[in-house]
Formats: sequence, C-alpha cells, structure tokens
Amino acid sequence: MTADTLALPTYDDARVVVPAPAAGPGNWAGAASAVLHEGVFWLTWRVRRPLTDGRGVSVVVARSVDGERFEPVVEVRREAFGAESFERPVLVPLPGGGWRLYLSCATPGSKHWWVDSLTAASVEGLPLGERRIVLPGDERTAVKDPVILRREHGWDMWLCCHPLTETGAEDRMTTRHLTSDDGLRWTDRGEVLVGRPGSWDARGARVTAVLTEEPLTVLYDGRPDAASNWHETTGVARWDGERLVADEALAPIRSPHSDGAFRYAAAVPLPSGETRFYIEAARPDGAHDLVTVVR
Repeated sequence: MTADTLALPTYDDARVVVPAPAAGPGNWAGAASAVLHEGVFWLTWRVRRPLTDGRGVSVVVARSVDGERFEPVVEVRREAFGAESFERPVLVPLPGGGWRLYLSCATPGSKHWWVDSLTAASVEGLPLGERRIVLPGDERTAVKDPVILRREHGWDMWLCCHPLTETGAEDRMTTRHLTSDDGLRWTDRGEVLVGRPGSWDARGARVTAVLTEEPLTVLYDGRPDAASNWHETTGVARWDGERLVADEALAPIRSPHSDGAFRYAAAVPLPSGETRFYIEAARPDGAHDLVTVVR
C-alpha cells in the first residue's frame, strides 16, 4: 500500500465527538482508543482538566451505534489507582466474553508511568473488575499509551517508553513491541520505532494505531523538541523486516489550529472497507477536542 492509496486521517471534515472539558490550553478530551464489536462502537478516552483538577482525572468508556454519537457507560477515576494522572486507555473484548480496560497511570511525584488493568464480565462491571498491574515499568523507564491488537496467534502490543535516566529529558519517547498469550503477561521483543535526528519526530516516536497487518503499517505521533511536548503530530511508518521505518514522503498531519496537535490517532476498520479514525486535535482556543473522520 503506497502513500497515494493509504487512507489517512486529516482535520478536513472532522466532527467533534467529545469536546474538551473546558476552554483553553491543557484542557483535553482525547488519548482515545476504539473498537467495533458486534455492531457497536466502543470508545474510551482520557479527560484532562489541569486548572481545576490537575492533569488526567478520569477515563470514560462510551458506546455508539453510528460511531459519532456516544453514550457514556462507565467512568474510572485516577484515585482508585493511586495515580497522579491518566493517559491513554485501551478497551479490549476478550475471547469467550468479557472485557479488559488497560490504563496508563502516573506515579505521584515522579516522571514514572505504569500500565494497569481492570477485567470484568461486562463493560458496566469494569470499575469493580479484577485489577492487575500489567507492566510496572522501573526506575529507568516509564511505560504508557499501549496499542493492543488481539490476533488468532496471540496478542501484540506497541508500548510507548520514556527513559528516566536523564533529569529534565523524561519526555523523550520510543516504541517497543511486546507479545502475549493472554494479554496480561507480556514478553518484550525489543525497540521498533525511534525518532530521527533533525526531523519532525526527533524527540520521540509513539505508535498510536495499526493501519494494516500485512505488511505492518502504523500511524505514530512525534515531536521535534522538548518544547513541543503535548503538541505531537502524526505520521506513517512501515515494517521493513526488522523495525518500523518512517515514510519520509509524507509530511506530518497537523491540526490547523493553535498548537497544531493531531495525536493519539485510533483506527477502526469498517465493514464498508473504509476506516473511522478518532484523533485528539487542537482547536483555536488551545484546548483539544476528540474528533472523528472517515476515510
């Protein structure tokens, strides 16, 4: 699949699915993931209100029959996990029934993150579901924002990793590939995507969505420097047999507004052959809305 035929999201014709919780920079609805399961769209996102509540306060799970108008079903708050903030969640239907919600959790008073989970028989039961830490990270690495794909042979994860070894540079990010038999115990298969010096993704590169499995093609977001933290834009990378390589022919996709953020893209294949994307995008006042577009 070439750049000419690849369906990619843009801000053009985007519709707001979840507006920012308040006006102004730092107020974000986004970092979403989505799945179409048995004819129902399930969307989960992080709510951020820094001025009143400080950073990512909760994760909402909602359902829709048309992919645009969502009804909230449950909300999970950071206090239940002892987390200072939430970032990207992932909702996965389990083989044989049931659901699992993965949560990116910030360790209070530090730059460290870990990935936690809740498992329940229904989406409604997730807040009281079985909790299990999936990836704890360590003193050298913060882990967050997983992209998870359940396939016939097992589970795949692309995990954003932030090195904590240099004070003041913890915003740097790379992506590692992990595999699992059950979605709880993961094996690290190594680093697969890094930023390119001198490019728009020099400070880091985070896989956000799988576009095609064979060959593996992904959307990822990145930024050129530390000052662009939280203002990531989106590009395409493809598997070359050893790692993911950025498509240098494609300019990064941006919002035309304020900080230009166009990040955390999620992709849902539709029965029509099209793809519905959900993206956290900057709006004119500096807040970030969660928007959708079909390509």
